[in-house]
Amino acid sequence: MTTEKNGNEGPQNPWLEKGGWHHIMRGIWRTPLGVFAIVITTVSITLMLIGMGAELLGFFKNPYVGIFIYMILPGGMVLGLLLIPVAAYLRRRQWRKTGITKDHLQLDLSNPKHRLFLVGFVILTVTNMVILGVVGYEGYHFTDSPYFCGMVCHKVMAPEYTAYQRSPHGRVSCVECHIGPGAEWFVRAKLSGLRQVYAVLTNSYSRPIPSPVEALRPARDTCEECHWPEKFYGKKVKEFIRYSDADQITPEKTEISLHIGGHNPMTGAFEGIHWHVSKDVEVQYMAANEKRTSIARVKVTRPDGSTDEFVNSDIKIEDGYVAKWRTMDCIDCHNRPTHIMDMPEDVVDFGLLSKKINPDIQGIREDSLTAIEVSYASQDDARENLVNNLMELQRNRNPLQAAKYEGDIKKAGAYLLGRYLGNVWPDMKVAWGTYKTHLGHQYADEGYGCWRCHDEEHENKKGETISQDCSLCHDEPE
Repeated sequence: MTTEKNGNEGPQNPWLEKGGWHHIMRGIWRTPLGVFAIVITTVSITLMLIGMGAELLGFFKNPYVGIFIYMILPGGMVLGLLLIPVAAYLRRRQWRKTGITKDHLQLDLSNPKHRLFLVGFVILTVTNMVILGVVGYEGYHFTDSPYFCGMVCHKVMAPEYTAYQRSPHGRVSCVECHIGPGAEWFVRAKLSGLRQVYAVLTNSYSRPIPSPVEALRPARDTCEECHWPEKFYGKKVKEFIRYSDADQITPEKTEISLHIGGHNPMTGAFEGIHWHVSKDVEVQYMAANEKRTSIARVKVTRPDGSTDEFVNSDIKIEDGYVAKWRTMDCIDCHNRPTHIMDMPEDVVDFGLLSKKINPDIQGIREDSLTAIEVSYASQDDARENLVNNLMELQRNRNPLQAAKYEGDIKKAGAYLLGRYLGNVWPDMKVAWGTYKTHLGHQYADEGYGCWRCHDEEHENKKGETISQDCSLCHDEPE
């Protein structure tokens, strides 16, 4: 029997008992850390739910809002939840130091107050876990979206994101190629992402972004989810159209039939260009530099298990570069499958072909090339001066013609400016030709393309060389 607060004898109401749990929970509100933990948890959950609803309804179109909703606020919520028991522990330890005696924490399910506390604790825990689960799921998809990859670090990724949006893979998420399926590469990518975030915050990132990507996942785990060498592609006719300064009206057209190849179901053999990545053949190479524009050694393992190594003894490993063997895959030829950059002549010739540049204007091809190849200080500088530069070049060439075709010249200038802004970023040191392709051999003099290996100079022990015979890869269309 205990005494009630009014001093009368009688059984005490269990709801009025003040045990260890009561003092702990009430004491949290009396400590700065406890108040901070409860406030940050409540505010984070509230803002998270409101923000997620608004974002899903389309009120926000800003990647930094997504970072706040799906990354910062969940972190605040988890921090608050972790600090609550810490605050309770510190409060109880403070009591012990000051000699205040409090009951041990007890859970008595026969006590209605304890049962209510347990039910409330379970409900709050489940609610918090559901909220974190939903936000975590949405946050996972947000961080894997092309919008996040391209827009969060907008200045850094502007060249790659712009090229991606206009590419054949513009509807394929970045992570499908850069990460692929599975937890291992997901974790690797996120750890790498932390280093990249640090580089952005400290302004220590490379300009331009290095290519090729050193730690890119093998193409067999990514590209070949959709494209695979066992599929027979046969031949493909490709047409090249080129104008000249002497003739802006009639282009020179070149057609070639590419031996794309693959697994020929008629013969059962791998053939054509895709022989290099067939499942029955392994081609390895040792690059002499980081850009892989110089190949020192090539090793081929054939279906019967025999191996040949072709060496170009004139090629030396660059100082500071650690050479290693790499198994050839799609990316070694298709090195810009998504982030495709144009070249000035291609831009101007397409303008003439599509009539965005009027071919009747004398000297417009030469002047267009001159205008877009100027080293503008920034994209804003190009916006301000490129069209005027083209107009001035035309006026210097023929004032009467410039006056007659003024509207067409400005239209051509606007087209050139748009293509310039989609291919050149002076602040990132991305200029025309910064990122070249290994397809073909149009940039062979700079170490790009097939002739890195097919040069008749890589020789095996028998004196055989890697052939440069054109008919291996293409011939005249039938």
